[in-house]
Amino acid sequence: MSWAGKILRVNLTAGTVSSEPLNMEWARAYLGSRGMATKYLVSEIDPKVDPLAPENKIIWATGPLTGTMASTGGRYTVVTKGPLTGAIACSNSGGYWGAELKFAGWDMVIFEGKSAKPVYLSIEDDKAELRDASHLWGKSVWQTEEIIKKQHQDPLTRVSSIGLAGENGVLYAAVVNDLHRAAGRSGVGAVMGSKNLKAIAVRGTKGVGNVANPKEFMRVTFEKKKILADNAVTGQGLPTYGTQVLMNVINEIGASPTRNHRDVQFEGAKDISAEAMATPRKTDGKKPLVTNQACFGCTIA
Repeated sequence: MSWAGKILRVNLTAGTVSSEPLNMEWARAYLGSRGMATKYLVSEIDPKVDPLAPENKIIWATGPLTGTMASTGGRYTVVTKGPLTGAIACSNSGGYWGAELKFAGWDMVIFEGKSAKPVYLSIEDDKAELRDASHLWGKSVWQTEEIIKKQHQDPLTRVSSIGLAGENGVLYAAVVNDLHRAAGRSGVGAVMGSKNLKAIAVRGTKGVGNVANPKEFMRVTFEKKKILADNAVTGQGLPTYGTQVLMNVINEIGASPTRNHRDVQFEGAKDISAEAMATPRKTDGKKPLVTNQACFGCTIA
């Protein structure tokens, strides 16, 4: 396992950012980003708290494999009390943001309170500060990411943000990073918006250290990657078509949410499926799919 050993605690009400050591006993006992962040959440909030109240907290967490060579090592988790169900909300996302947080030297970020105005958190290795986000409020996640990267003058800055849905308290609003990757379950974006928190921009240059047994880790990593490569789904279907290969399968079994869940099948699914995207068009002979895009550290692609 590889932990940075530090977490950021951000009090949005007071406008303060502080560092504290990761509880290593919890990190070992509650394995993974979901387990550890959930332990922190239930230890720090009243279980009866209103999910959209300042007293609720929201946590961005990495896991012990985040940022390493382990396949799918780019994922991170957002944990809070969710407004959609009133229960613990846990949503995870891929892309590059999670690995970048670990590269900056942090395992987790805990937000508490509520800012009086829109803000975003800027993290550049050990330097972390809240910045004004009034100019970003009302912008989409795509616009927000573009603006922040230009401000920081660094195209490798990774951004996790909300759009208009999160700002306006839509109960199933997502948190989106790297333009297209979403922590999309259970309304974590609505909690982010309720705190006037627009985004987290992170740039890390430290890399990942503290792997207990590097040689053994490498051996096991390559062993597990071979299992993925030999599997029909992770070794053939997903590398060829991407996750969109699931479109036809999900539609056939009646699990494709259509027209705001009024229907469970979409009659046009085959036209936007992975197979359709990889098939040359009759009009010009070109494939709709331009290129495949993988998350950090993923060999499945």
